[in-house]
Amino acid sequence: MSLSEKNKTTPSSEFQENLEILRQIYFFSGLPLETLKIFAYLCTREKFRQGEYIFRQDEDDGQAFYIINGKAGLERRDNGETTQVRNCETGEFIGGLTLLGETGRLFSLKAVADTTCLVLNREKFAKTMGQFPDLMIKICKAVAQSVDTWEKRFLTDQGDQCGGCMRRLGVTLI
Repeated sequence: MSLSEKNKTTPSSEFQENLEILRQIYFFSGLPLETLKIFAYLCTREKFRQGEYIFRQDEDDGQAFYIINGKAGLERRDNGETTQVRNCETGEFIGGLTLLGETGRLFSLKAVADTTCLVLNREKFAKTMGQFPDLMIKICKAVAQSVDTWEKRFLTDQGDQCGGCMRRLGVTLI
């Protein structure tokens, strides 16, 4: 068996897969490879069965999730009624801001199919960033860029339907 054939049949290590995933996530985009390797080591993988909640609205679990495979429904409960917002699918990164500080979830996320997530928690993130404090500015830049991109997309897609919400957009970046 040639080396290339062996590489095709031998699954890569979980660490290497975690590293490749982190390299693709906007939140971690400005970090050097050595730091990403630490996070790849610290991440865990969690499996959620269909119908199981990954997180619940108003909780502060301090965890960010990347959906490795599966599908989860984002929902919001207001005044006793639950609204299905949208589905989150393989390749989505959810909850990165929880790594930066205490914050309650605005939504619940429920597995609508068996789902596997890569998980990083706030405590591990903070300890690692404490070792590399100069890198926090790179995280902040990535988050700011993501918010800016979201607001531009929102204005393009929904701006004319927004009505009174328009005056609240962009205040975090002005």
